[in-house]
Amino acid sequence: MTSFLTNIQSDKDEYKKIIGEVTSSIADTFADERAYAGPTPEELKKIIHQDSILPEKGIGWEKTLELTKEKILPNLLRTSSTDYMAHLHGPSLVETIAAESIISTFNQSMDSWDQSPVATEIEVEVIEHLCRLFRYDEKADGVFTSGGSQSNQTAIIIARDMFCNDILKYDVKKIGINEKCLKLRMYTSEISHFSMEKSAHILGLGYQAVVKVPVDSNKRMDIDALKSLIEKDKKMGNIPFLVVGTVGTTDFGSIDSLKKISEIACKNNMWFHADAAYGSGVIMSDKYAARISGIEMCDSITLDFHKMFVMPISCSAILLKNGKNFSALTIHADYLNRKEDEEDGYTNLVDKSIQTTRRFDALKVWMSFQMRGKDGWAKLINTSMENAQYFYKMLKSDSDFEVLTEPEISSVVFRYSNCKDDKTADRVNKRVRRSLIHDNGIVIGQTVSDEKTYLKFTLLNPLITQKKLDQLKDLIKKLAVL
Repeated sequence: MTSFLTNIQSDKDEYKKIIGEVTSSIADTFADERAYAGPTPEELKKIIHQDSILPEKGIGWEKTLELTKEKILPNLLRTSSTDYMAHLHGPSLVETIAAESIISTFNQSMDSWDQSPVATEIEVEVIEHLCRLFRYDEKADGVFTSGGSQSNQTAIIIARDMFCNDILKYDVKKIGINEKCLKLRMYTSEISHFSMEKSAHILGLGYQAVVKVPVDSNKRMDIDALKSLIEKDKKMGNIPFLVVGTVGTTDFGSIDSLKKISEIACKNNMWFHADAAYGSGVIMSDKYAARISGIEMCDSITLDFHKMFVMPISCSAILLKNGKNFSALTIHADYLNRKEDEEDGYTNLVDKSIQTTRRFDALKVWMSFQMRGKDGWAKLINTSMENAQYFYKMLKSDSDFEVLTEPEISSVVFRYSNCKDDKTADRVNKRVRRSLIHDNGIVIGQTVSDEKTYLKFTLLNPLITQKKLDQLKDLIKKLAVL
């Protein structure tokens, strides 16, 4: 046996055997509905400990599988469980898990056409369809990325370079940042994703470049505050170059007013980016798509398919209204993107990406879109959003709970509040969450707002029922008074 899949029959038989045994072992792990088996960090350390993970002589496949079944599979978080609702990733559609198997087996690298012929052409076609889905015209383009953070970083790099080239008449790509660049300012909601600050740091602009705009009572960017901060920076000699509208904040799922922000961006010659890593899935619902209207006005859009689109991590993309702006990322190397190949019609996607080696994640989107169609996707998205609305109304009608905002997508932030004071309520809610994880196998989120601790349900799993939500609310009340 070569330990690789080849055209030799014995290798093919071994591949089928090993993959079959793994999938069978995984399926057997799902013996109950719990999202987590319950061990604490200290208990997990003891369970997984090995004197060495690199023995002098290998133990072979069968013993390795048994060890995996004993120590790892039972303790993995089951994100497909209806008892998991902590963060912005959840179950994975079965056809996208199948796609992952194809992706791993064929191991295409998406940087040059000769490393990924059909994979390249599929990604190009998927991107074209995504651009149309988000109402961009034929000038648009995009590329798949490792996740929302990288998509956001890509948008910020391009926004900076385009602004420096077109407005400041300075080639930052070739020369690097100068004193004037350190006056660049980008504006984003105070509850936006931390990739904004990370990107500013990586780009050499520093955290000082990120101006956090206050939010209103609905957790959306305060438009008047945005206008005021831009004018204030101009008077101070700073240079506004980018504004980011969040389409689904991490905690609350709130959606900034894209049309109003677009007007401000146009007036001030600023790039307008939509971080729709969470909320991009809303586009699939004819019933709720109006909630993200204006997204087509953005110069760039971050999409994540491992959030609302319930696909395996990782799967993200960045779309640009004008694909020519990807030139900010292009640099030629004779071993990858030869000019003569491109002149002859060979597409090398490294021209559009800050990554070199990259996975064929577009296959997951292609297969799931083909399989389910727009109507199937609408049902999945509508179910999650309506579950959030149901849970919100149920909590609002119960005096034992406090709910922060009405959900716009599928997140509900709340807390058990029938306590003598806020500090006691903080302790109770933290204790409830820990008890849910370790005693009940239920994993929910926790966050802070206005210096108070809140619990969070991120309802991405369309298998969650209203009956299940009723039971969870009752369990939280029971644990709170113990």
